[in-house]
Amino acid sequence: MTASDVRDWDPGDGRISTPSTTRAAAWSAADARSWPPPGLPPLAPDRDQATPDWSEVVEHFREGLVVCDADGIVRHLSPVAERLLPEVVPGAPLAASGVPGLGEGAPGSFTHHDRRLTARQVPLTAGRCCWYVEDVTESVSRADALLAERARSAFLAVVGDKLGNPLHPDRAAAAVVRLAVPTLAEVAVLVLAPRAGRARWWRASRVDDEAPMVDSGVLTGATLPPAIADGLTGVEPHTVDWLVEQAVDAGWLPGLTGADSTARVVPLPGRDTPAGVLLVARRASRWYDEDDVELIRAFAARAGAALTTAQLYRDQAEVADTLQASLLPVEPTETAGVQWGTAYRPAQAGLRIGGDFYGSHRLADGGSVFFLGDVSGKGVEAAVFTGQLRQCLQALHRVESHPGRLLRLLNDALLETTQAHGQGRFATIVLGVARPQRDGGVTLTMAGGGHLPPLVLRDSGEVETVPLRGMLIGVVPDPRVGEVTVRLAPGETCLLYSDGVTEARGGRRGDEQFGAERLVTAVTGCQRMPAPALAERVEQVTCDWLGHGDHDDIAVLALRAVSSGGRGARHLHAVPEPTSADEQRMSPA
Repeated sequence: MTASDVRDWDPGDGRISTPSTTRAAAWSAADARSWPPPGLPPLAPDRDQATPDWSEVVEHFREGLVVCDADGIVRHLSPVAERLLPEVVPGAPLAASGVPGLGEGAPGSFTHHDRRLTARQVPLTAGRCCWYVEDVTESVSRADALLAERARSAFLAVVGDKLGNPLHPDRAAAAVVRLAVPTLAEVAVLVLAPRAGRARWWRASRVDDEAPMVDSGVLTGATLPPAIADGLTGVEPHTVDWLVEQAVDAGWLPGLTGADSTARVVPLPGRDTPAGVLLVARRASRWYDEDDVELIRAFAARAGAALTTAQLYRDQAEVADTLQASLLPVEPTETAGVQWGTAYRPAQAGLRIGGDFYGSHRLADGGSVFFLGDVSGKGVEAAVFTGQLRQCLQALHRVESHPGRLLRLLNDALLETTQAHGQGRFATIVLGVARPQRDGGVTLTMAGGGHLPPLVLRDSGEVETVPLRGMLIGVVPDPRVGEVTVRLAPGETCLLYSDGVTEARGGRRGDEQFGAERLVTAVTGCQRMPAPALAERVEQVTCDWLGHGDHDDIAVLALRAVSSGGRGARHLHAVPEPTSADEQRMSPA
């Protein structure tokens, strides 16, 4: 069977493909019995070709070869080995070369002539040995650079995570210097841009392996070192030999001296001007190279962004606090013969402002204009509209003290304001005038603008609902305004409240309104309560009904007729006595 006879044989499935007619005649049963064929003979050596010298083969190896005999004498040195190990001489003992990595017990990797080499020994026959020496300087440098880059990336990732949390400038500044030590420096000093001629600074220093210690202080702009002053203008000093001396003279580098230290100053980017400068210093044994400087600049960029964000947040928080303070309800002014009580709980507790409002203004005749109302909407927009309404009342009560006419003037002013700004907002309000009487009572003349009717707690314990009606304020040019006059005897109280009380949803299922009936029940028997205690009670029972659910703004204003020279009832004696039903419920079984 020849090679041509098996060209069509498929070794994959063991079948014989159909040969041509000529081949079919050559195939016989005897050939089939002799299958498979005997093993192929070995390849014959190349004829008429000279055997290459083995030194020619190893000449182009990446590794250098040093062959020694049984006595340690160098017998062969490849060209690569001659270049890497010039001290090794053929015919001389290998130990006499003084190469640190070639010998018994020598480390596998060593530095020689500023090159990183690896060496391994392979035993040969007759006691001989061969050393394979490879130059791994480039690969080690690439690996070190990769590790260093990974370390820098990991450090900057931690910096970004840590500096993304503090929104207070002082905490952010302390975090900046704490993160800079010890990765960037042994001592780090952060100087913020001066405000009102004074610059705040933070410093972190590390002794041995202890945690960095952070301290801070304030300097005047005139006492800052020149390098720091230049850095605050956005200039990064390039000459650093005198920088350490300035920092040492200023007392900023504890544990470091000018002779054995190195330092750098980098500005921290801000919005328009640098947010500050960062001074980093460490011993001269760790000199700042270009990679270190780039890392410091990347760190400074993240630190500048964090400080700028914290300062913006602080400025906005100060503005918000100032605006919120101006929009909070103002406590009523003291009026002879009237005791005031208030309670206020906005829908958004974190905002501290809402759409409910109350207050009072003293009149020239000894009386007082008082009001409680609610504007449409919630949150900041409602609070701003509330501020506009209160300002209108503060100005208008000086020209008109009659409640009905004053409410119509307020309606005209609100219409002009809302139409000018395209807001389309409205308000409900109860506005009245309280005038003390000679007998200790108080006469209340009230006008209603679509608000819930007030309640009057009589001295007998009865709770009356004042029949006060009216239209919304800020909707139509000439609204219908209801008016009513109520007289409070000494010790009697008028209670005004917003719909956040009656529309509070809670109860057993959490969706039932508190309602006016429950409010009347809650204040029944509280006629001896001082006005502040009554307002507090209304707020408390409303919150108890709500549980922890959401609610609208809650506002309560109570005014109680008190004698000018008399003392009101003590709060402990004003708590209502339990009813018979309560006594039966509380009695032991």
